[in-house]
Amino acid sequence: MNPLTRARSPRPPGPDFPAGRQVTPWPGEPRPVPPPLDRLLRLSLAGGRLRPAASAGALHPVNAHLLLGPGTPLPPGRYAYDPVRHRLIARTTAPAGAPPGAVAVLTVTARRTVSHYGHRAWPLLLLDTGHAAAALALAGAPEWCPDADVTLLARAAGLPPDRHGAEPEHPLAAVRLTPGPRDVLEHWSAHGPGAPPPPTPHMPPPVLEETWRILDGLPGAATWRRAEAPPLPEAALLSRRSAEPPLGGVPERHLLEVVLATARRTTAVRWGLLTDTAPEALAARAAGQHWVGHAGALLLAHGCPDDAPPAHVRHTHLHAGYAVGLAQAVAGHLGLASRPVGSWQHGPGGPPDIVHALALGAHSEGTHRP
Repeated sequence: MNPLTRARSPRPPGPDFPAGRQVTPWPGEPRPVPPPLDRLLRLSLAGGRLRPAASAGALHPVNAHLLLGPGTPLPPGRYAYDPVRHRLIARTTAPAGAPPGAVAVLTVTARRTVSHYGHRAWPLLLLDTGHAAAALALAGAPEWCPDADVTLLARAAGLPPDRHGAEPEHPLAAVRLTPGPRDVLEHWSAHGPGAPPPPTPHMPPPVLEETWRILDGLPGAATWRRAEAPPLPEAALLSRRSAEPPLGGVPERHLLEVVLATARRTTAVRWGLLTDTAPEALAARAAGQHWVGHAGALLLAHGCPDDAPPAHVRHTHLHAGYAVGLAQAVAGHLGLASRPVGSWQHGPGGPPDIVHALALGAHSEGTHRP
């Protein structure tokens, strides 16, 4: 059984195990986040379990390593972002001739999500990375790179090639925070890695080791894309939250069309919009989330069959997470209740190749209506 078939199977995950540290304890000197990076990170990644970017189970596996060249307020070098304390950890100095500008390499600590979702976790790690990239784009990041080779990303971020017993981070995408050259990742990849974090006290269960192998085998070729995020006020970015079920009431059609148009900025997957009783037919496939059947509407991303090659799986899931991240922010600004739905299983009703979805409910009293 291939990994995507297994992730979409109705087999329940095994028992939970420790999720590990909320933030990787990279060695280095802590530094305050300087402007304008302060605003960008605060509106996108900062916080504890409550953060602007949605994450499956609020486990937040996505990390950001900042590559800062000349022209930024801090000395050029690699920095790990601590979202809980909203600070940077200086990891290495910059290489000679480092390119100008700031780039974030987004990595995932798989244990955080696998600890609860087991064999279903690895597609969620891709979706969460897409959500984080969307949050950065909404905060003002101009470009993102969803398909760079993972080895190139790891070298650029200065991730140690040997774990030394530490919890590994797997790079999945890059986001340009300020303008810079096209070959910025290649420049940084020529610089040696930094020191590893301390060893973890947790032993990896087999399902976690299998997830690491899957993430190591996701190929790509670096392509920078314009981060086409709709302009939203700062208050809307800070206040966006996933609503608690039930998400009842069918939103007005013109509002749904705005949300759908936002998602359709991303063409890597196919998009559908189901209303009235349509979501009920899909509820049995939503990994036990039966409340989906009572949602007012369901924005559905599909287009990744079980036998898709690894590069296609990575491409569709990262883009679907990115698009749903944008769509959820717009839905909140319109006053609609929304909640991403990432785990989908095989079964009757709807397309067989569901990648991601956003459940939507009618707006509540007192919310903004355009």
